[in-house]
Amino acid sequence: MQIIAKLKILADAAKYDASCASSGVKGRDSLDGKGLGSAEGMGICHSYTPDGRCVSLLKILLTNFCIYDCRYCINRKSSNVQRARFTAEEVVRLTLDFYRRNCIEGLFLSSGIIQSSDYTMEQLVEVARSLREDHDFRGYIHLKTIPDADPQLLVLAGRYADRLSINVELPTTEGLQRLAPEKDAAGLVGAMKHVAKHIEIAKLELQAQASGRVVSLPGAQRTQRAVPPRYAPGGQSTQMIVGADGASDALILGTSSALYRRQRLRRVYYSAFSPIPDASSDLPLQAPPLVREHRLYQADWLMRYYGFTHDEIVAPGNAGMLDLEVDPKLAWALANRHVFPVDLNRASQRILLRVPGLGVRSVQRLVAARRVRSLRLADLQQLHIASAKVLAFVELADYHPRIDLLDSPLLRRQLLAQMAQNSTQRSHSGMKPRVEAQLALF
Repeated sequence: MQIIAKLKILADAAKYDASCASSGVKGRDSLDGKGLGSAEGMGICHSYTPDGRCVSLLKILLTNFCIYDCRYCINRKSSNVQRARFTAEEVVRLTLDFYRRNCIEGLFLSSGIIQSSDYTMEQLVEVARSLREDHDFRGYIHLKTIPDADPQLLVLAGRYADRLSINVELPTTEGLQRLAPEKDAAGLVGAMKHVAKHIEIAKLELQAQASGRVVSLPGAQRTQRAVPPRYAPGGQSTQMIVGADGASDALILGTSSALYRRQRLRRVYYSAFSPIPDASSDLPLQAPPLVREHRLYQADWLMRYYGFTHDEIVAPGNAGMLDLEVDPKLAWALANRHVFPVDLNRASQRILLRVPGLGVRSVQRLVAARRVRSLRLADLQQLHIASAKVLAFVELADYHPRIDLLDSPLLRRQLLAQMAQNSTQRSHSGMKPRVEAQLALF
């Protein structure tokens, strides 16, 4: 099979893996005339960087052959799909060719399991090794590792890759046993712990070198190099399939919270289950609403940046599911109205982060501005804060919301109507509505 035909099959087969991002990677470049490529650590695979650039990477499978028969996977052993396989040399050549044409900034490489876990992992590592050592490639490399491969292969993978990821696949052990009985939940977690340990060792060695100290770290192999060996500087991530096993959003967020806390993951990605041909009767016939995936990402953001715990995000009495009609922070505020209104001039930063419509940067601007003088309603416009959600839950020196409305069961409906109106105004004028135009509601 020609390499272009393989690329068509194996690039399409990789589209189900959402865990692609390069945040946390230390910048590398070849501006000194040495090496090839660069890694700016901003975001890849058709993501947008803070300055508006869209950057991408070559996202492919080494092969879509697989010895496993996971029921939710399009590439499972029993699936009737066209198969293809790259050699390690072909992946290296494709990566370099695409980079030289200015099409990509790096490589995301995963694979089905062929022959054995160790053999497959050896092939993935060989691609990364060849790019780094044979071609001095300095672009971004993300390897999807094989969890039950030899731990020494995971060590090698981290030496060459910027980020490693091990998919937990499903949020519960029961779901994994039912839909992917050949995979071992304990093995997946064990592999994550192994990677997390080596990431921590590498960080401690770098810190020790920067401070001029000499330390002896358990499990670390000391070398004579001036710079300690790198190990997956972009951390590790994972992905969970949403809607395949019936797990509630509360269970999904609980699993994510435990992974962040225990394995120190950089990201957990959520991928809505997509019905596949010749699917098992154990799987749902329809995909979950795409907005559910979106709400899970919003809830994940609340856990990582806003100080929420997983067990307070999903409102009780909703069968453990997120509200699909409103974002998780607004849903929490509506369920905890006794916390509001919040005084923007006095509240702590922790409380301000719980106000619907206020993001991390908005809170930082508010805290900086109120050090200068007492905040008033007009200041919200100057600080680019003009949200109906904000006005319903805050008070300022010259503004107090209607308490009767805050306690009213109609608040939710009115907020939804106001947000829909604001969205229509923005689509027509391209501008955010002024604060004054929203006061009629509050």
